[in-house]
Amino acid sequence: MDSKSMEAFVASEASVFMNQPPPHMSRPSIIIKLILGLLWTITHLAISFLNLWSHLIYSLECYVISSGLLRKYQNLHLGRLKCLAIVVDSKEAKSTAKVKQLLCWLSSMGVKYVCLYDIEGVLKKSFEPAVNASRDRTVGEHFGIGGNISDLQCSQREMVIDCLSGSDGKEGIAKAGSLLCSTYINGDTHGDGKRKPAFTEADMASALKAVGCGGPEPDLLLMYGPARCHLGFPAWRLRYTEIMYMGPLKSRKYGAIVKALYNFSKKHQNYGK
Repeated sequence: MDSKSMEAFVASEASVFMNQPPPHMSRPSIIIKLILGLLWTITHLAISFLNLWSHLIYSLECYVISSGLLRKYQNLHLGRLKCLAIVVDSKEAKSTAKVKQLLCWLSSMGVKYVCLYDIEGVLKKSFEPAVNASRDRTVGEHFGIGGNISDLQCSQREMVIDCLSGSDGKEGIAKAGSLLCSTYINGDTHGDGKRKPAFTEADMASALKAVGCGGPEPDLLLMYGPARCHLGFPAWRLRYTEIMYMGPLKSRKYGAIVKALYNFSKKHQNYGK
């Protein structure tokens, strides 16, 4: 066999080999893989489109609410909202200007009591000294950000601000339990008359207040951050709390807070007997 015939033979065999599927994969399996890949791509695009559409609708609704075009959102009935909790991710809590803007918005809406929380205590370090120094001043006067918010001025209504951190959670309950035990031991030194401890909910509430970890139970909790969880907010203060996820702090919207407060005002809670 000469060189030309050898080259022709190799070329013919190579073309046959290239047109055949790999020995470990048949044609039907390749077709099934292509179909599954196409279905996954279509599903992914459909979900992305729905998320984009829902985000646009949400942004448009918040804009309409902020503009005051919907009458039902103009007069909020906040009689049931005695305490509002704001949970912020610690990384986002470093943006104090954004948190100040939230406080200004809430003040203008008529919220009377706000509890700020982040697990690392960033908000407590940033706001607690200022809050203690401004007991006789309104939120808008102290923070001085009313003019930075377009079409919104901080209300002159007084608003109490409480700051919590992760140390007010498990550490706080441990301190309260230690206080109750020491009170029980020191209160009855006679072995014969000593009874088994029977601590009530009122006893625990008094102990938490004594160690500086007491406070009102929030009626509504708004969460800001990447995770849909309360990030370690004291669980004993969330027994009847309505919890709403608001998304990242950088995406905060005035209309979204108004909508959350309106939805809360329309809810009915059954506390049982």
